[in-house]
Amino acid sequence: MPHFNPVSNEVLAQLTAVLTPDQISTTEADRQQHAQDMSQHAPRLSEVVVWPTNSQQVADVLQIAHRHRIPVTPWGAGSSLEGNPIPLFGGITLSLARMNQIVALHADDFQVTVQPGLGYKDLNQQLGPHGLFFAPDPGANASIGGMLANNAAGSRTVKYGATKDNVLAMEVVLADGRILQTGSRSVKQSAGYDMLHLFVGSEGTLGVITQATLRLAPVSAIMSSAVATFADVETAVAAVVELRASGLDIAALEFIDAATSGLLSREEDVDWGENPTLLMEIHAAHAETAELDLALIQETCRAHGAGRFVATTDAAERQKMWQTRHHMFETLRRVFVGHRWQLADVAVPISQFPALVKFARQTLQERNLPELMVGHAGDGNLHIAIPYADEATRQGANLANEEVVLQAIALGGTATGEHGVGIGKAKFMVREHGETAVEIMRHLKQTLDPHDILNPGKIIPQP
Repeated sequence: MPHFNPVSNEVLAQLTAVLTPDQISTTEADRQQHAQDMSQHAPRLSEVVVWPTNSQQVADVLQIAHRHRIPVTPWGAGSSLEGNPIPLFGGITLSLARMNQIVALHADDFQVTVQPGLGYKDLNQQLGPHGLFFAPDPGANASIGGMLANNAAGSRTVKYGATKDNVLAMEVVLADGRILQTGSRSVKQSAGYDMLHLFVGSEGTLGVITQATLRLAPVSAIMSSAVATFADVETAVAAVVELRASGLDIAALEFIDAATSGLLSREEDVDWGENPTLLMEIHAAHAETAELDLALIQETCRAHGAGRFVATTDAAERQKMWQTRHHMFETLRRVFVGHRWQLADVAVPISQFPALVKFARQTLQERNLPELMVGHAGDGNLHIAIPYADEATRQGANLANEEVVLQAIALGGTATGEHGVGIGKAKFMVREHGETAVEIMRHLKQTLDPHDILNPGKIIPQP
């Protein structure tokens, strides 16, 4: 276990010298507010919360922490689901919430440079008048820094890629306070090692992202959505695979199992019924293209036994569909009052998605757990939400999650498609990557963060 020092009065005095009084708090209320994300993992209190407003202040804080060997846990919006920003060893919580500005908009280059605390939805609201948007869609109003640190993805990954595919350059502050520039605004880059993507998905364990230049996409002239319901999971998932193989340019392709679809229909006033359901979205430049794509999608779904197929170009109906999907977890928490949650997040090659869903259903049934599954099916990503209210069910839920993770890895997939490793998935890193790769990760961590002060206890399993 790493050895850290407490935040002493001397350290607080040094923090006060580089920050203003309103940028530092040791109150229990502020510390509690930054003690837990949306995961099942237990909260942990840091000793002090700081809110820098620029890169130099981040560097100053890290220099102090590095010198005194105090752990630092970066904090974005707290919307993560694997305990990624929980300060396991106390120390300093480094909230980036006040670094929330657009630095520069390069509209002609389809790029924007932003600070890390800016919310994803807030960014797109500001980009809307320019006819542009940042495509990765995690659902929640996650911070851009958090999306980069976790390599967030979401429903539009099938067309636009994950966050890693939409970042061109970053400014990163290293553990000792050095400020590093990675990448460039050129779309093509082949000079030297790809240090940019070393920090994407590193969950603040290698450096703190303080600025990023992102790739933008034009807002499509035509956005159509479709809902298809099926008699059983097998035919719905088979339709997903064929839709992906068809070459259709689908922007989003979501799978919702019968129990979840029925619950959302009752609670959110949507007409999906208690059936396995696919939600789809098409982006097109011309109405004729959208109509043709929707016709081919309908043909494919009908061929796989879709009992109901409803398509629309109405913006309000499309927004209602996605609002229902993105707020699913909040709806589940409202229905399962007093429950906590084990949230599974795995991904496999699209050809293995049917096998993964079948295995997950069998696993849940064998353990008498509810089937509440959704997935970004277009890219093979499956989420399972398992509620529990007692210790026995919690243990069963954790075991089911572990079995599904191991099966996903066996199918050529990954332990986490988009939630990150955090606390809960570290134990699977050797199984997924092998001993040699994990050992190299440890060496990289040691090189960039020799005192292990940056978000310790995450990603890399203890040797």
